[in-house]
Amino acid sequence: MTRERLLELVRFCMVGGVSLALDYAILYALTEWAGVWYLYSSAISFSVTVVFNYWLCVVYVFKGAAKQTWRRAIIFFATGAVGLVLNQLCMWLFVSVAGLHYLIAKLGATVIVTIWNYLTKRKAVRD
Repeated sequence: MTRERLLELVRFCMVGGVSLALDYAILYALTEWAGVWYLYSSAISFSVTVVFNYWLCVVYVFKGAAKQTWRRAIIFFATGAVGLVLNQLCMWLFVSVAGLHYLIAKLGATVIVTIWNYLTKRKAVRD
């Protein structure tokens, strides 16, 4: 792994941590305070976080990605839509099938979706 790729991965993880905190905060607030069903609040929090994450990936994580095109943005958000499906499937499996608390389930879903996100979003925003 090159030094630049390692730094890129570190930046990706840092942005991921901030995005995870935002995702959890929205998920918790909607579920606990607003009484929204966990799968709905999970979809909403994930979707908001995808937009936030796109912005940070373009301006901070993937150097040289500043010249975004509509095509790249569409690919980025399409991969985000697949990530949303993966997230929702994991949340349902972990909560409704396995019986885990929704906040614990979110950790497992996050690991799976993070791997998907790095592999696909890097391609979407880079030349």
